[in-house]
Amino acid sequence: MPSLTKKIVRGKPYYYLRECQRVHGKPKIVKTIYLGSPQRIYDRLLRPQPAQIAFQEFGGSAAVFSLAQTLDVVATIDRHVPKRGTQGPSVGQYLLLAALNRCLAPTSKAKLAEWYGKTVLTRLLPLSSTQLTSQRFWDNMERVSPAQIAAVEDDLARTAVAHFGLDLHCLLFDATNFFTFLDSFNLRAQLPQRGHSKEGRDNLRILGLALLVSADSEVPLFHHTYAGNQHDAVTFHGVVEELLQRCGSLAQQVRDITLVFDKGNNSEDNLKILQKSAVHFIGSLVPTQHPDLLAIPREKMRRLDRAQLPAVWAYRTHKVVFGVERTIVVTFNRKLFRAQTRTLEREIRKRQGKLEKLQGQLRRRRPGDRGKKPTVKGVENKVKEILRGRHMKDLFAAQVRKTESGLPRLWFRFRRAAYQQLRSTLLGKTILFTDHGADWSEEQIVLGYRAQHHVEDDFRLLKNPRYLSFRPSFHWTDQKLRVHAFYCVLALMMLNLLRRQLAQAGFSFSIVEMMDQLTAIKEVTLLYPAPQASQEPFVRKQLSETNPRQQKMIAVLDLERYRSH
Repeated sequence: MPSLTKKIVRGKPYYYLRECQRVHGKPKIVKTIYLGSPQRIYDRLLRPQPAQIAFQEFGGSAAVFSLAQTLDVVATIDRHVPKRGTQGPSVGQYLLLAALNRCLAPTSKAKLAEWYGKTVLTRLLPLSSTQLTSQRFWDNMERVSPAQIAAVEDDLARTAVAHFGLDLHCLLFDATNFFTFLDSFNLRAQLPQRGHSKEGRDNLRILGLALLVSADSEVPLFHHTYAGNQHDAVTFHGVVEELLQRCGSLAQQVRDITLVFDKGNNSEDNLKILQKSAVHFIGSLVPTQHPDLLAIPREKMRRLDRAQLPAVWAYRTHKVVFGVERTIVVTFNRKLFRAQTRTLEREIRKRQGKLEKLQGQLRRRRPGDRGKKPTVKGVENKVKEILRGRHMKDLFAAQVRKTESGLPRLWFRFRRAAYQQLRSTLLGKTILFTDHGADWSEEQIVLGYRAQHHVEDDFRLLKNPRYLSFRPSFHWTDQKLRVHAFYCVLALMMLNLLRRQLAQAGFSFSIVEMMDQLTAIKEVTLLYPAPQASQEPFVRKQLSETNPRQQKMIAVLDLERYRSH
């Protein structure tokens, strides 16, 4: 139970509040709180309610700022992009603040100062409001060239690998695109182009982004921005040399690295470049281009390790692909088979319903009916539109003929044999190819390729509107868009490393869950009026109420050192 204790120090009394508990049957002081002198206790008891209370986001800002210090972000950027004399904040400070904003609450440059003022970054990375205008940001972004971005990223990647001990045995490459709101007549930017938007915004100009990511903790180690209408294989060809150089700079034993990529990057030239390097690879083939491999019956496949790969079978062979004989692994995944079957059957029902509706409309049509008279060509175009989509043209036989009345009629049937052929050959199957030989088992090859989901997870994070969002990207030139992509990828690197750091301490959650927990920790400033006219107001700072998980996160990340007491 608590008790009040007085101590005499140099003839003056001081009071302490102590809590005593029995430990192993004996009384023991387990907690001591210093209260101070009688006058201090008196002043605190009579102190009025705070005149002002202010809240600043603490947990997320302190955690990510600490990670940036570990990576030495500011000094690394300033080493490659120096400024002459004392021209205000350095380029490194501006780009770090932009990356921190992406980590915590993505916003436009016009609103960045307002967000900054609500965080403890005002103390950790002090800048004035006049230094945070959009124009000042753009002026500093203007200083950064593509070559400097590559050099900075290379240094940061090597620091991350060395300090955090990242496993580089499996590196993953993939590409995506982001829609922008650039005007069609803006000719200053050539990177944003119209093409196939992976977010379904084909009406907007899109920007391409390729990433090299570690399978260990999904940490981006290389990025490349490119024209949004560029094919993946062309993009891969344009960066493969730089990719291999980055791999060489990151690892002493380059032969231990396996690069994983999907079938969109396949080309004979790309694979020739990889063949000349010391880097291994795992890729996938377009299944329909290899009917001989699809024809391999499941009875010939070996069931893979049930613990690592439940309900997966594989058949291993060799075949010449892109001019070189490679190890081939044909896999059948029962879970994938069931999912693809359900999707296919849903699409079949939708197409059948539309065809039946069109057929009924044509049957009810009479020669004297009002309205535009249907034609054979027009109905054929409608049928073609209905059967758009993978496999639909093969699964339905449709014919449009003109009848004696001069009106077209539609006949169609579902090809059951084609459907069964599809189920027995294609559905649930993936064809992998690699330069690994007997040194890698089928399980290792399949698991290596499956690691591709890590880079896909990173792309989803960059499209998350709450944290790490690539948008808004209010920049209208290629140079600014490249810098924007750089600090977005830098933010992704920092948050994935932060999640890795917490995972090693026993925390297991997504980046969104992690940031929700951290950003909920606020620093509360209480301003009390002066007890007397001759005295100054009293300021007290403390953290908001935290749950046990947040308390442990503060301890693991040592965030107490960033508190203002």
